[in-house]
Amino acid sequence: MMDLEFLRNLIEIIEDSDLDTIELEHEGTKIKLAKASGKEAGWSVNAPDLSMKDNPSPLVDEVVSAETVSTVEAETGANSNLIEVKSPMVGTLYAASSPDADSYVKVGSRVNAGDTLCILEAMKLMNELEAEVSGVIEEVCVQNGEPVQYGQVLFLLNPS
Repeated sequence: MMDLEFLRNLIEIIEDSDLDTIELEHEGTKIKLAKASGKEAGWSVNAPDLSMKDNPSPLVDEVVSAETVSTVEAETGANSNLIEVKSPMVGTLYAASSPDADSYVKVGSRVNAGDTLCILEAMKLMNELEAEVSGVIEEVCVQNGEPVQYGQVLFLLNPS
């Protein structure tokens, strides 16, 4: 069985190498990673034995389109000083610490480096995503409770 850290490492290896595609099979789990070339590429995992009894993984049998990321990149091209805050992992985004709490950030929110922007849940673990720079949130690209992919743009931040 492959874990999330193993998948992250595979993604980093292919992104940092001259490889265009990598395919692996281990104990019935098949993984094919391909670098994005236009809007047709994405990540896919076919892993029938990767099931988790209480926490079905969003990775299983799912193809992630690069179209969303390309659209955000095209929009930020006009205002190139915006910083894309990307997801460091696959998981579910939560905008607040609990369902009845206010969101950590909204459009127009001023944040300082180290402030919590959201929570990313991966495999029942809650991970706080912190701002790396100070600035103002210009756009929130993902809604509360939505699944997110590795490298997906979550926020656009105007540094100041």
